[in-house]
Amino acid sequence: MARWRHCHLLAVIALTAVLGGPRDVRGEEGGPSSGGPPVVENRLAKERSPYLRQHRTNPVDWYPWSDEAFARARELDRPVFLSVGYAACHWCHVMEHESFEDRATADLLNATFVCVKVDREERPDVDALYMQAVQLFGRGGWPMTVLLMPDGRPFLGATYLPASNLRELTKEIGRLWTGDRTVLERQADHLAERIKAMSDGPALPPT
Repeated sequence: MARWRHCHLLAVIALTAVLGGPRDVRGEEGGPSSGGPPVVENRLAKERSPYLRQHRTNPVDWYPWSDEAFARARELDRPVFLSVGYAACHWCHVMEHESFEDRATADLLNATFVCVKVDREERPDVDALYMQAVQLFGRGGWPMTVLLMPDGRPFLGATYLPASNLRELTKEIGRLWTGDRTVLERQADHLAERIKAMSDGPALPPT
Protein backbone atom coordinates (compact mmCIF):
# COMPACT_ATOMS: atom_id res chain seq x y z
CA MET A 1 0.00 0.00 0.00
CA ALA A 2 2.82 2.42 0.85
CA ARG A 3 4.45 1.73 -2.52
CA TRP A 4 1.14 2.39 -4.29
CA ARG A 5 0.73 5.67 -2.43
CA HIS A 6 4.26 6.71 -3.36
CA CYS A 7 3.63 5.93 -7.02
CA HIS A 8 0.31 7.78 -6.91
CA LEU A 9 1.99 10.85 -5.40
CA LEU A 10 4.52 10.79 -8.22
CA ALA A 11 1.64 10.62 -10.69
CA VAL A 12 -0.04 13.63 -9.06
CA ILE A 13 3.26 15.53 -9.15
CA ALA A 14 3.64 14.66 -12.82
CA LEU A 15 0.12 15.95 -13.41
CA THR A 16 0.99 19.31 -11.87
CA ALA A 17 4.06 19.51 -14.10
CA VAL A 18 2.10 18.76 -17.26
CA LEU A 19 -0.98 20.84 -16.50
CA GLY A 20 0.51 23.50 -14.26
CA GLY A 21 1.47 25.98 -16.98
CA PRO A 22 -0.50 28.85 -18.46
CA ARG A 23 -3.21 27.78 -20.89
CA ASP A 24 -6.74 28.65 -21.93
CA VAL A 25 -8.90 27.53 -19.01
CA ARG A 26 -12.22 29.16 -19.84
CA GLY A 27 -13.88 25.73 -19.78
CA GLU A 28 -12.69 24.74 -16.30
CA GLU A 29 -15.38 23.84 -13.81
CA GLY A 30 -15.69 25.98 -10.72
CA GLY A 31 -15.00 29.70 -10.60
CA PRO A 32 -15.99 32.45 -8.24
CA SER A 33 -19.23 31.91 -6.42
CA SER A 34 -22.07 34.36 -6.96
CA GLY A 35 -24.43 35.54 -4.28
CA GLY A 36 -24.07 34.18 -0.76
CA PRO A 37 -23.22 36.00 2.46
CA PRO A 38 -21.58 39.44 2.59
CA VAL A 39 -17.85 39.52 1.84
CA VAL A 40 -15.63 39.29 4.92
CA GLU A 41 -12.03 40.48 4.80
CA ASN A 42 -9.28 38.10 5.88
CA ARG A 43 -5.94 38.79 7.61
CA LEU A 44 -4.41 40.24 4.45
CA ALA A 45 -6.58 43.35 4.84
CA LYS A 46 -4.05 44.58 7.42
CA GLU A 47 -1.00 44.13 5.18
CA ARG A 48 0.85 47.00 3.50
CA SER A 49 1.54 45.13 0.25
CA PRO A 50 -0.99 46.09 -2.46
CA TYR A 51 -0.69 42.56 -3.88
CA LEU A 52 -1.59 40.93 -0.56
CA ARG A 53 -4.44 43.37 -0.05
CA GLN A 54 -5.85 42.32 -3.43
CA HIS A 55 -6.52 38.94 -1.79
CA ARG A 56 -8.17 40.35 1.34
CA THR A 57 -11.69 39.30 0.29
CA ASN A 58 -10.76 35.77 -0.80
CA PRO A 59 -12.62 33.07 1.16
CA VAL A 60 -9.23 31.39 1.57
CA ASP A 61 -8.11 31.81 5.19
CA TRP A 62 -4.84 33.46 4.21
CA TYR A 63 -1.99 34.19 6.59
CA PRO A 64 0.84 36.51 5.61
CA TRP A 65 4.33 35.02 5.90
CA SER A 66 4.86 34.93 9.66
CA ASP A 67 5.82 32.84 12.65
CA GLU A 68 2.11 32.81 13.49
CA ALA A 69 1.31 30.89 10.31
CA PHE A 70 3.81 28.12 10.98
CA ALA A 71 2.84 27.96 14.65
CA ARG A 72 -0.76 27.48 13.53
CA ALA A 73 0.30 24.70 11.15
CA ARG A 74 2.07 22.91 13.99
CA GLU A 75 -0.89 23.43 16.31
CA LEU A 76 -3.37 22.03 13.78
CA ASP A 77 -0.90 19.42 12.50
CA ARG A 78 -1.44 20.48 8.89
CA PRO A 79 0.80 21.13 5.89
CA VAL A 80 1.25 24.67 4.59
CA PHE A 81 -0.06 25.87 1.22
CA LEU A 82 2.33 28.62 0.09
CA SER A 83 1.27 30.85 -2.81
CA VAL A 84 3.75 33.44 -4.07
CA GLY A 85 2.98 36.08 -6.68
CA TYR A 86 3.09 39.78 -7.46
CA ALA A 87 0.69 42.52 -8.50
CA ALA A 88 1.52 42.62 -12.24
CA CYS A 89 1.40 38.81 -12.71
CA HIS A 90 -1.41 37.88 -15.13
CA TRP A 91 -1.59 34.19 -14.18
CA CYS A 92 -1.58 35.08 -10.48
CA HIS A 93 -4.85 36.91 -11.07
CA VAL A 94 -6.21 34.04 -13.17
CA MET A 95 -5.52 31.55 -10.36
CA GLU A 96 -7.09 33.89 -7.82
CA HIS A 97 -10.22 34.25 -9.96
CA GLU A 98 -10.56 30.52 -10.66
CA SER A 99 -9.52 29.06 -7.31
CA PHE A 100 -9.03 31.50 -4.46
CA GLU A 101 -12.32 33.33 -5.07
CA ASP A 102 -14.21 30.05 -5.42
CA ARG A 103 -15.91 29.08 -2.15
CA ALA A 104 -15.75 25.30 -2.69
CA THR A 105 -12.04 25.36 -3.57
CA ALA A 106 -11.29 27.72 -0.69
CA ASP A 107 -13.15 25.50 1.78
CA LEU A 108 -11.10 22.52 0.65
CA LEU A 109 -7.82 24.44 0.99
CA ASN A 110 -8.84 25.76 4.41
CA ALA A 111 -9.72 22.26 5.65
CA THR A 112 -6.45 20.72 4.45
CA PHE A 113 -3.75 23.39 4.85
CA VAL A 114 -2.69 26.50 6.65
CA CYS A 115 -2.62 28.88 3.67
CA VAL A 116 0.11 31.53 3.32
CA LYS A 117 0.25 34.31 0.70
CA VAL A 118 3.54 36.04 -0.15
CA ASP A 119 4.32 39.05 -2.33
CA ARG A 120 7.61 38.17 -4.01
CA GLU A 121 8.47 41.87 -4.28
CA GLU A 122 8.08 42.24 -0.51
CA ARG A 123 9.85 38.96 0.41
CA PRO A 124 12.36 38.17 -2.37
CA ASP A 125 14.22 35.88 0.06
CA VAL A 126 11.19 33.61 0.47
CA ASP A 127 10.55 33.70 -3.26
CA ALA A 128 14.15 32.80 -4.16
CA LEU A 129 14.38 29.97 -1.67
CA TYR A 130 11.17 28.19 -2.61
CA MET A 131 11.64 28.81 -6.32
CA GLN A 132 14.51 26.34 -6.01
CA ALA A 133 12.02 23.69 -4.92
CA VAL A 134 9.76 24.50 -7.86
CA GLN A 135 12.70 24.27 -10.26
CA LEU A 136 13.56 20.82 -8.91
CA PHE A 137 10.17 19.74 -10.28
CA GLY A 138 11.05 21.17 -13.69
CA ARG A 139 8.89 24.27 -13.30
CA GLY A 140 9.51 27.97 -12.78
CA GLY A 141 7.52 31.19 -12.71
CA TRP A 142 4.52 32.68 -11.00
CA PRO A 143 2.18 32.15 -9.37
CA MET A 144 4.39 29.84 -7.40
CA THR A 145 2.58 27.07 -5.51
CA VAL A 146 4.60 25.19 -2.89
CA LEU A 147 3.41 22.68 -0.31
CA LEU A 148 5.37 22.67 2.94
CA MET A 149 5.71 20.66 6.10
CA PRO A 150 4.80 22.66 9.25
CA ASP A 151 8.54 23.29 9.78
CA GLY A 152 8.84 24.97 6.38
CA ARG A 153 10.43 22.16 4.36
CA PRO A 154 8.86 21.91 0.89
CA PHE A 155 7.61 18.60 -0.45
CA LEU A 156 5.99 19.70 -3.73
CA GLY A 157 6.46 22.67 -6.02
CA ALA A 158 4.41 23.91 -8.97
CA THR A 159 3.27 27.14 -10.61
CA TYR A 160 -0.22 27.92 -11.94
CA LEU A 161 -2.71 25.11 -11.34
CA PRO A 162 -6.19 25.00 -12.90
CA ALA A 163 -8.90 24.81 -10.27
CA SER A 164 -9.81 21.19 -10.96
CA ASN A 165 -6.19 20.08 -10.65
CA LEU A 166 -5.70 22.11 -7.48
CA ARG A 167 -8.71 20.41 -5.92
CA GLU A 168 -7.49 16.96 -6.97
CA LEU A 169 -4.03 17.66 -5.59
CA THR A 170 -5.43 18.99 -2.31
CA LYS A 171 -7.59 15.91 -1.80
CA GLU A 172 -4.66 13.57 -2.47
CA ILE A 173 -2.34 15.46 -0.12
CA GLY A 174 -5.05 15.31 2.55
CA ARG A 175 -5.28 11.54 2.15
CA LEU A 176 -1.51 11.12 2.30
CA TRP A 177 -1.19 13.46 5.29
CA THR A 178 -3.59 11.39 7.36
CA GLY A 179 -2.84 7.95 5.93
CA ASP A 180 0.77 7.75 4.73
CA ARG A 181 2.64 10.85 5.81
CA THR A 182 6.03 9.17 5.61
CA VAL A 183 5.84 9.55 1.80
CA LEU A 184 5.66 13.33 2.22
CA GLU A 185 8.30 13.35 4.96
CA ARG A 186 10.76 11.50 2.73
CA GLN A 187 10.07 13.88 -0.13
CA ALA A 188 10.60 16.89 2.17
CA ASP A 189 13.89 15.47 3.46
CA HIS A 190 15.11 14.89 -0.08
CA LEU A 191 14.19 18.38 -1.27
CA ALA A 192 15.71 20.02 1.81
CA GLU A 193 19.01 18.29 1.11
CA ARG A 194 18.92 19.33 -2.54
CA ILE A 195 18.09 22.96 -1.69
CA LYS A 196 20.80 23.11 0.95
CA ALA A 197 23.35 21.86 -1.57
CA MET A 198 22.15 24.35 -4.20
CA SER A 199 22.14 27.44 -1.99
CA ASP A 200 24.86 26.89 0.61
CA GLY A 201 22.50 26.02 3.41
CA PRO A 202 19.77 28.67 3.88
CA ALA A 203 17.37 28.37 6.77
CA LEU A 204 14.06 26.62 6.15
CA PRO A 205 11.93 28.61 6.55
CA PRO A 206 13.62 32.04 6.41
CA THR A 207 12.66 34.46 9.18
